Amino acid sequence: MDFVHAAILALVQGLTEFLPISSSAHLILVPRFL
Repeated sequence: MDFVHAAILALVQGLTEFLPISSSAHLILVPRFL
């Protein structure tokens, strides 16, 4: 994983932290779209 992917994952987790959705789901789904 390079810096860009790590930054995108961090941004997605930061923006969706207040939602009642598991953050591990974001870690699984986001890389599939990158």
